[in-house]
Amino acid sequence: MKQPIFLLPVFQERIWGGKKLKTEFQYDIESDLTGECWAVSAHPNGQSTVSDGPYKGKSLSKLWSENRELFGSLKGEVFPLLTKILDANNDLSVQVHPNDEYANKNENGELGKTECWYVINCEENAEIIFGHRATSTEQFVELINNGEWDNLLRRINVKPGDFFYVPSGTIHALCSGVLILETQQSSDTTYRVYDYERVDKQGNKRDLHINKSIDVTTIPHRDISVIPSTEEITGGTITTFVQSEYFSVYKWDIETVATFTQDKPFLIGSVISGTGVIMTEEGSYSFEKGSHFILPNGLGEFHIKGSAEMIISHP
Repeated sequence: MKQPIFLLPVFQERIWGGKKLKTEFQYDIESDLTGECWAVSAHPNGQSTVSDGPYKGKSLSKLWSENRELFGSLKGEVFPLLTKILDANNDLSVQVHPNDEYANKNENGELGKTECWYVINCEENAEIIFGHRATSTEQFVELINNGEWDNLLRRINVKPGDFFYVPSGTIHALCSGVLILETQQSSDTTYRVYDYERVDKQGNKRDLHINKSIDVTTIPHRDISVIPSTEEITGGTITTFVQSEYFSVYKWDIETVATFTQDKPFLIGSVISGTGVIMTEEGSYSFEKGSHFILPNGLGEFHIKGSAEMIISHP
């Protein structure tokens, strides 16, 4: 196939969600509590579908199971990645994710969840929670039991353009006023450690998962150093953020016309600003801010013309 596969996202209402997915990306959303755009997803809890072309209307999971040649004939029952945009209008719960082994054993065969964040935009002095200060499991449990959250949790100021790699086992949370693009393993398993005593519309507190959180949290916390590298190309720049066992993530800044060769099993693209066209030997395909697409295996050489920023990933 010599053309991009554009996808329709799925939107998830969250207690901490807001309006930015509607106001900044012009998505047609009614709710003012939309927290997540599942942009490229084959997960059963929210499936992207193909928006046009020969596979129009087909879910990504069906495309994965029935047209594996589009993905370089990669092995595995589960489409490996999930791309989201998250609008943290309020603080997310403090949480941690399991690794593959723990999730497979305790969550009905689910994948673990290593993820990463690109900060699209944020308010001045916005923060995230990233890691903890406990030096032992005993201290970790004691600080949780005593509710000493300020002593336990590490807070970091963020700014637009920041990138964070969040391995499974990392205590973390987005705080209010942060808009990110998240690339993650295709998993919906989250263990809540603390939720600020909040209640939902029915007055119920959300479940916490303290015992599982203790099981999977990396103690003491380990920072994973991420040192982005930038390469100038004709017509733009490529920033490489991370190349890990789960995914590689890049930012493509297109200024005029840039030429690429699709030599990976497949590429996932999300446009975070600007407009343009993807030109292949089969035709030209326009995109805008908020577009999401897959560049399938065998696409070969292609060109992107326009002025745009996009986050690109592959397994």
